[in-house]
Amino acid sequence: MVIKDFDIQVASAQHVDYAQQICDEMAESAKARGTGIAQRSPEYVANKMLEGKAVIAFHKDGTWAGFCYIETWSHGDFVANSGLIVNPIFRKEGLAKAIKENIFKLSRTKYPNAKIFGLTTGLAVMKINSDLGYEPVTYSELTQDEDFWAGCKSCVNYDILMSKGRKNCMCTAMLFDPTEKQKEYEEKMKKITHKATLLERIENAIFKHKAES
Repeated sequence: MVIKDFDIQVASAQHVDYAQQICDEMAESAKARGTGIAQRSPEYVANKMLEGKAVIAFHKDGTWAGFCYIETWSHGDFVANSGLIVNPIFRKEGLAKAIKENIFKLSRTKYPNAKIFGLTTGLAVMKINSDLGYEPVTYSELTQDEDFWAGCKSCVNYDILMSKGRKNCMCTAMLFDPTEKQKEYEEKMKKITHKATLLERIENAIFKHKAES
């Protein structure tokens, strides 16, 4: 089985019947890992599909394979790619990474100026996030929207979060800041331009020296 065997698309109204299955699998996955997860209802997941703020994956035989959705906070200044889940029968196929890449692209298209962040306990997700350009940050750099933190109430680690004044918990916070990434890109281009100019000057000096010899 290869990643080409899967179709990853923006979820829509035609996919709402999968909402219950997706939520059930999210809960089972969290239970199996023994880690916390902010629970979402089938209605919530279905609404994300209707808003075009989710991606869903299917195997070529039509079997549901995976899902992830977008949440916005602080009036759209922050975006989270949440609820990443892969059907157990399709795990270890590189599908999680492909889904994350697709939801990340959708987020960047819909909210190009937003900071994209995530809270996770999974090392695999941390690696995927890192590859996409996320950086580990403190909780203070995330949205301070009360509605976001209220979503953590259903997590088994909520008491830990609150006992630490919402400054840290079992999850690692990661952030993609488009402004910082643009600055990094501009600095990189300046260095490349500087090297190219320096090389051109050296080549011209060599050419001039040969011409005068």
